[in-house]
Amino acid sequence: MDEESAMAFALRATAYHEAGHAVMAMLLGRAVQKVTIAPGQSHLGAQRLGACHLQKGKSRGSHDYLEDEVMILLAGMVAESQITGQYCQQGAAQDLRFVRRMLQTRNDGERQIQRLEKRLLSKTEHHLLDADPWRAVEAIAAELIKSQTISGRAAKHLYEQSLKEADR
Repeated sequence: MDEESAMAFALRATAYHEAGHAVMAMLLGRAVQKVTIAPGQSHLGAQRLGACHLQKGKSRGSHDYLEDEVMILLAGMVAESQITGQYCQQGAAQDLRFVRRMLQTRNDGERQIQRLEKRLLSKTEHHLLDADPWRAVEAIAAELIKSQTISGRAAKHLYEQSLKEADR
């Protein structure tokens, strides 16, 4: 693969990664502020290839806030894997560190945490890879590739439009 093709592939994988976060957030009732595949620095100073910013305090009540947050974090890696053919743990390293840290707050043993992480990964795959949400991931990723950054309103519109198409 030449350099230009490799860059286009990486951009597409990043777009799907960020679209996965956005769609899972919306599936769980969280509002998205913006989604971008513009490179930059995270709030921790690490290099990032993209970001999905959620609105603070905007969510419907959840039965398990921690579980929802973990699924949103895992959704990027799950969506990206549909493009790359495998989980890219290096690309999702920061998300996976946050998942681990969050699950450790449950004060369960290491084995319990691994089981919970595996269950939540499976649950994330089940929800995100269903036909309706997956159409939304594809629509948001396509718009990200075209525009690099989209507003939360645009992401929500694409999400809702994808769900309406499924009802036809």
